[in-house]
Amino acid sequence: MSTAARIFRTYVEENLDALSADPAREALVHQGRRVTAGEFRSLVHRLARALRARGVDRGATVTLLSGNLPETVAARYAAHLVGARVNHLYSKLSAESQAEIVRDVETRALIVDPRHAERAAEIIESAPVRDVLVLGPTKLGADLLKLAAGQSDEPFASRARAEDVCTIRHTGGTTGHPKGICTTFGQTRWFHGVLQQELAYERRQLVCTTLAHAAGAMADSTLHRGGTVVLLDDFDPGTVLATLARERITEMFLLPPLLYQLMDHPDAPHTDTSSLRMLTYGGCQASPARIADAIRMFGPVLMQGYGQNEAGGISVLTQEDHDPLRPGRLRSAGKVLSEVEVAIRDETGRDLPAGEHGEVCVRSSMIMKGYWKQPDLTAEVLQDGWLHTGDVGYLDDEGYLTIVDRLKDMIVVVGGHVYTTELEDLLNSHPQVLQSAVFGVRDADRTERVHAAVVRAPGSDVDAQQLRTMVRAERGTMYEPDQVAFIEALPLTDVGKPDKKELRRQAERHGCPAG
Repeated sequence: MSTAARIFRTYVEENLDALSADPAREALVHQGRRVTAGEFRSLVHRLARALRARGVDRGATVTLLSGNLPETVAARYAAHLVGARVNHLYSKLSAESQAEIVRDVETRALIVDPRHAERAAEIIESAPVRDVLVLGPTKLGADLLKLAAGQSDEPFASRARAEDVCTIRHTGGTTGHPKGICTTFGQTRWFHGVLQQELAYERRQLVCTTLAHAAGAMADSTLHRGGTVVLLDDFDPGTVLATLARERITEMFLLPPLLYQLMDHPDAPHTDTSSLRMLTYGGCQASPARIADAIRMFGPVLMQGYGQNEAGGISVLTQEDHDPLRPGRLRSAGKVLSEVEVAIRDETGRDLPAGEHGEVCVRSSMIMKGYWKQPDLTAEVLQDGWLHTGDVGYLDDEGYLTIVDRLKDMIVVVGGHVYTTELEDLLNSHPQVLQSAVFGVRDADRTERVHAAVVRAPGSDVDAQQLRTMVRAERGTMYEPDQVAFIEALPLTDVGKPDKKELRRQAERHGCPAG
């Protein structure tokens, strides 16, 4: 490999250097098991050699079917050291969807959490792979940890190059052909640039959402900065609150519906969360009313990040911007990052002035390389260096970006457009409403009707007519829902977003969501 090619250093190499600085420090915690920086670094190098011994090399695809284990992070680092691209499956997808993705990305090696061994067996039955490597002893495949134990832990020289595909992340893989978003090793380093501020405290990050999503990149940032990552297998509000207090957590990431569950848990008012310094939320729209409640509960520690797998980071609403007395500001996604350009454009491609709604288009060095094996779709969203995000939004006079909807979620009604998040914000502002999700359902004439699924506050007796009356008074008849259904909890996707596809299916099947 040429000297020029090796000048580039991957995020893994930078993180391994950081781990080497203090090998005795606590790096990862899982179910009482505490892994030091030195132990983790040693495991990464051993795993990299074990993968090479199995024939996994630069340009191969390694697919992870694994929960939130220290070994999951180590396996990803090892695969990236050998120059392989990594696809991390969402564990709650159906076996059929997972198998489709395994085939689609041309998986060379499937690395499996022992707890998912039965699911892995289902996957490889319809999508055979050359190597099944398990993070522990099972009847399936080879024990990767045992193979690694026989290898040297001397530093393994990275084989990756900046232009190589580092990760393939899937969106919309539950129906139709999976849409794999390709990011290069060069682009993967963007996240360190977003959180460059030097923090005057020892970072202890709680991961309670899947490492396959945003929490994985945040864990990388924490390890890079000499902090500790505390891993929970899944999100449970009571467990999260107890862990916050016990482990003196300083930062965490939650999708808004999970943040609301945390706030509504009976233990929340009595839990010591004083160690929290940064509670980042994002991934879907948030309710300004509920975020104001969160500020009052947790203090001035909230930060919102807006971005896409296709685009990387786009904007940040800082802790200073989180003022509960300014709900309009809380509705925004913050200011555009300094290294990102954003234009708001109409359907003809014309740039729109401040305040006008249009598609959010982004240009930066973080933009994906393209969709895996889908050149036509790539050309559709990547035009002249600009990524067309599919989000509808506007910029105000101060440069704050507000997202009002996804183009595909915007409901076209007689008289105009209903932006679902604006109606959700209004419904959530009612004192007896905890959460809501708004979506369009076509009737027998193929006309879209506005439906709302609402989660009432405990003891609430607000009815559909009262909510319709409020909406009509505030926004007019165009925004008034045709159907309001009261449900116990919103169904969520694997990463914690409201599952509007499921709500729509229920509405189409029963005439309204089950409740």
